[in-house]
Amino acid sequence: MAKYILILGVLLFAQSNLFSQNISPIDTDRPDQTESPVTLPKHYFQMETGFSFEQTNAETKTFAHPSVLFKYGVTGRFDLRLVTEFITVKNSIEDATGFNPVAVGFKMNIVKEKGILPTTSLLGLLALPRFASKDFIGSRYAPGFRLAMQNTISEKVDLGYNVGAEWDDESGKPEFIYTVTTGYSASEKVSAFVEIFGFAPQYAPAYHSFDCGLTYLIKQNMSADISGGFGITENAPGYFLALGFSFRLPR
Repeated sequence: MAKYILILGVLLFAQSNLFSQNISPIDTDRPDQTESPVTLPKHYFQMETGFSFEQTNAETKTFAHPSVLFKYGVTGRFDLRLVTEFITVKNSIEDATGFNPVAVGFKMNIVKEKGILPTTSLLGLLALPRFASKDFIGSRYAPGFRLAMQNTISEKVDLGYNVGAEWDDESGKPEFIYTVTTGYSASEKVSAFVEIFGFAPQYAPAYHSFDCGLTYLIKQNMSADISGGFGITENAPGYFLALGFSFRLPR
């Protein structure tokens, strides 16, 4: 699958000048954990691809190769999304490779930024337990939601933050989420971020992590990114690394 994504990226790079319009440069929900409140322009399609490695714990390693977020802009303030993730999990007992449950959802812009009031969007997602490889089939539907918010601090700096929850597809128990990220535009093409984020399961101690990364705007409708991070608390994943590529097309 990776080679087909690479070929598609090369073709899109060659054709990218055909797709430039008087709209803002591509905005993605990666590479940080904070979902952007920005919705996709009307009748645009966007694909965000990521390859990652995570040292989940002393015995388990997880590879995503790749995870893909597909988006389609319906109105300019509402977009639809579909998430697929092809992973390999390696531990001391056995290895498993396949698709995690496919997830479908939306993002809806609620408020535009005004003074101290942040741009705010609601995200909803539902993982479909049977739409998965044999080793990763869930036992129940797994919903999730987030409020994604962002304040402009200056011409080069913005502050993004999320709060929300996700439900486990095995236990059905919720896990609460927070993220806080600061983005810095070093130039028209290069931006950086630092972030803290955490998860609080209903019946287990919360765990917290840190990450940082860079995004490079290749063209108006195309970007690449690199990121990495590590666990702050003892029960968080040890460390993780990721590379990504995203593009946007008009219908």
